[in-house]
Amino acid sequence: MSSDSDVDGAEIHWHRALDHDELPEGRVKPVTCDGTTVAITHHEQSYHAMDNECPHQAGPLGEGSIEDGLLRCPWHGWDFYPDSGETPGEFDDCVTTYPVEEREEGIYVGFPVEQERDRTVSDVIVETLVNWGVRQVWGIVGHSNLGLAEALRTEAEVGSLSYYGVRHEGAGAFAASAYGKLTGRPAACFSIAGPGATNMLTGLWDANVDRSPTIALTGQVESQVLGTGNFQEVDLEAAYGDVAEFEATVLPDSQHAELATRAAKTAVLERGVSHLIFPDEIQTMDAEGVDPGTPEGRRTPRDISPPEEKLREAVDLIESAERPVIVVGHGARFEMDRIVELAERLDCPVLTTFKAKGQIPDSHPLAGGVLGRSGTPIASHFMNESDLLAVFGASFSNHTGIASYKDIVQVDFDQMALGKFHSVDVPVWGEVGVTVAEMLDRLPDAEGLTARSQREELAERWEMWRDEKATRRASSPERGVNYATAFEAMTRIVPDDAIVPVDVGNNTYAFGRYFESADQRVLMSGYLGSIGFAFPAALGAWAATREPDTPWAGRPVVSVSSDGGFGQYMSEFTTAVKYDMDLTHVLLNDDELGKISKEQRTGGWDVWQTDLVNPSFAEFAENCGGLGIEVDAEDDLDSALKRAIDHDGPALVEVLTDSEPV
Repeated sequence: MSSDSDVDGAEIHWHRALDHDELPEGRVKPVTCDGTTVAITHHEQSYHAMDNECPHQAGPLGEGSIEDGLLRCPWHGWDFYPDSGETPGEFDDCVTTYPVEEREEGIYVGFPVEQERDRTVSDVIVETLVNWGVRQVWGIVGHSNLGLAEALRTEAEVGSLSYYGVRHEGAGAFAASAYGKLTGRPAACFSIAGPGATNMLTGLWDANVDRSPTIALTGQVESQVLGTGNFQEVDLEAAYGDVAEFEATVLPDSQHAELATRAAKTAVLERGVSHLIFPDEIQTMDAEGVDPGTPEGRRTPRDISPPEEKLREAVDLIESAERPVIVVGHGARFEMDRIVELAERLDCPVLTTFKAKGQIPDSHPLAGGVLGRSGTPIASHFMNESDLLAVFGASFSNHTGIASYKDIVQVDFDQMALGKFHSVDVPVWGEVGVTVAEMLDRLPDAEGLTARSQREELAERWEMWRDEKATRRASSPERGVNYATAFEAMTRIVPDDAIVPVDVGNNTYAFGRYFESADQRVLMSGYLGSIGFAFPAALGAWAATREPDTPWAGRPVVSVSSDGGFGQYMSEFTTAVKYDMDLTHVLLNDDELGKISKEQRTGGWDVWQTDLVNPSFAEFAENCGGLGIEVDAEDDLDSALKRAIDHDGPALVEVLTDSEPV
């Protein structure tokens, strides 16, 4: 770029666009100079430059041709004089032209000095979301969301949010959902109209059913052609209707800051999905002088007390129980200190749902492990022997199998979750932390309770289970390393404070059963149970670890999947490399959809179409620019895990195993 000069009184920046011999006579070429693309023509020994977009339908003039001295658009054949940008026919649509100078060192194009960008509707909405705490956005920039992308770029440049360009919009939605599950705060995912928006739906359904605050921002075709079957037009309000708690199309006369406020407020308070749709031309509408929305005066603390009558009934049941058991779900993840205090007063076991694995360390003397299909015999024993289940923030899914025939006290913030599938003895509507604090205030000290200590019995049951796990590790797999051995190694080597996103399938069942958690936080696709969740979730978790002064700052991320799950979004490994994400993925490779094969055998069907053809995933990771290690023997497992976790950047450990977990 050369120094500024004036052309007809306007201040100009000159940019070197071409070498003298770069563009042959009679040709045209698109050239981008400092963010602006122009079509440069070379005809009759003269160079001219005009805007690259045809005013008809934005055809790329730089890909056109020169015919009879006219530049012809490649899409629809509209013609323009290269020197003036005017048309020879009856049409009066002209193209902006730019001054050109032939200098000794090359061909230069002059551009007006950019003025400060006008404030737009997109700016108002993005600034409002930032004010409501949105700090992370995952998505793909495309032709129908460029105005919104510019607003996101502006906020990213000043450090108000971080943006991650993914390879598939579904991965972006999973990353946002995982971030919400981990932090309880909303993140956003971002797409173009049509296929980009529909690609996000699976990840958004994951957020919907697991109550994760997530905001979807989708482009849309121009509003003037809505309903005409335009290219990439999808009725996004209909497509997203059931997944979104709040949804709106941004229109010219909308209260734009209010729409963004409603979207953020709904995501936070309803713990679900909000969706804003941006027709293309509205994204760049002028919004000069419009202030963004803020949460000031728009929300209230949610730590209200539960109804006194139900609280008293719950306390009476707990006080009179001899063998109470506490069951915690994902909804109790931010209130575990008080729940553990309650368990210690009762001296009773704390069992977790699979989604809540790790919310109490398995090393705690009152921890009973995971309950249900992915669980331990310890948890099932204590549930079966209990005379009362005190359930906090759990969904009562059939996967967990909380016994409906036991006396049950259930606490949940969501009234619809109380007694969702069957009656419970005492449903208590309230925030978990507040309710447990009220219970502690009303319950007598341990000496005044009927409950008898179950600590020694818990220790005995853990000893029995660990002996059983040792015999399973001794079983010889068909190849590589068996599941029990792989997760015993991860128990020893994965950092105690790691965030561990897991996938679905045999690998996940084995993780729930064999991995003994310390202070790790486990993330999973719970009610949706979507294969492919783990690695995109690792991207979302890693983003949270970059936020200073939060409980997640600096924590390592170690995700787990099978080959079937990783194959769904394996291209996102390049996303991890692009943003230098320091994370580790452990991939248990059995060359099969092993869980489905097992279900086919159990159901009496032939095993059919569950085999997989895989690359070397370790070599794939290396080709992407990360660290890849293949392990096919138990003796190499520890060193591989340590090397990967210590590696500064994305790493993948491919562990060869068989499809029959023990």
